[in-house]
Amino acid sequence: MTQVYKLAIPVFVLGFIAGAGFWYLFSPAFIDRVVSEELPAGLELTESRSGSFRDVDGAHRGTGTVKVLANAAGGTLLRFTEFEVTNGPGLEVWLVENPDPQRSADVSASRWLSLGPLKGNKGDQTYVVPEGVDMTTWGSVAIWCEQLSVLYSVATLSPAGV
Repeated sequence: MTQVYKLAIPVFVLGFIAGAGFWYLFSPAFIDRVVSEELPAGLELTESRSGSFRDVDGAHRGTGTVKVLANAAGGTLLRFTEFEVTNGPGLEVWLVENPDPQRSADVSASRWLSLGPLKGNKGDQTYVVPEGVDMTTWGSVAIWCEQLSVLYSVATLSPAGV
């Protein structure tokens, strides 16, 4: 009977570790995080640039709009509306210098600035751009998986109204 335990215990431990790793990497693809943020009340905001999220490939899809909003005090916000992207582990919002990255290598080769973790893969959400960031130098907004170095969706920024 001890021979069975000598084999069963390591198999169980390895199976548990493999299952936990699989769940960590792939469960976000099955679980949606929905966000419904309102813009702060009483802010006078001006839209300077905007774009639409698009699919990167068959597995990484995105829709919705992003608007660059500025207030009179000089603060800048990124506003995602009707946003939806394929979920994944550790997704982040990046400003990317390249205006039209087509694949992950294009983003990696370009200059970028992380605005932090993606709040949710669905819904309206707002991100604060750090003070002093010149938004005219950034060509696109990317949803990026830092852990896997994968581009999930991108929106090219154009002047408002274009």
